[in-house]
Amino acid sequence: MGAGAGGASEWAVARNWPVGTRPAVLRGWDPPATPYGPGHRGVDLAAADGAPVRAVAAGRVSFAGRVAGRGVVSVELTGTGEPPLRTTYEPVRATVHKGDRVAAGQVLGTAEAAGSHCTACLHWGLLRGETYLDPLTLLPPWLLNSGPSRLLPVLGVPLPGERPTPEGHPEPGERPVTRHGHAGRAAGDR
Repeated sequence: MGAGAGGASEWAVARNWPVGTRPAVLRGWDPPATPYGPGHRGVDLAAADGAPVRAVAAGRVSFAGRVAGRGVVSVELTGTGEPPLRTTYEPVRATVHKGDRVAAGQVLGTAEAAGSHCTACLHWGLLRGETYLDPLTLLPPWLLNSGPSRLLPVLGVPLPGERPTPEGHPEPGERPVTRHGHAGRAAGDR
C-alpha cells in the first residue's frame, strides 16, 4: 500500500487525540519521495513536559522502550487489517509494556521534554508494515474540526409579536432589541 493510500473514511478509528483535546499541529506530515529520503514521517503536536499521552484507539503495545535516547511507544491497532496499522508516540516516559492491551484513551505514559526534534511536542506517527502514513487520517471529522459550533444570525425572520413588512423586515422603528432574553422596541419605547 502506498504512502498516499487510504483516507480518513477508511481509517478513522481514533477516539481521541494522543495529547490534549485539540492540540496545535506544530509540523504536519510530509512524506518522503523515496523510502530513505528527507521528509516528516508523522505530525508534531504541542505537548508540555509531563502531559499524559493516550492511545488513540484500542490495540496491543508492540514496543515500549528507548530508541536513540528517546522514549518510544508503538501500538498495533485492533481490527485494522494485515499488517495492522501501528501508531508511534515519542518522546514518552512509558507506563505500559510490550504486549499490554490498551483501550482508546488509555494513558501510555507522559510526554518528555528532551530528546525530540522539537521542543514541547509529541511526535505521532502511523505505519502499515514499513510504509509511513499520515496519522491525522485516523481522526474522524468531529475530532478534526477546529472549534466549537457558532450560531449565526437569522436575517429577515420576524421575532414573535413583530409585524413584518411585505419585504419580510420589521416596520421602521420596530427593530427588536434583545436584553436578557426579552425583546422590546428600539429607542423611544423604553
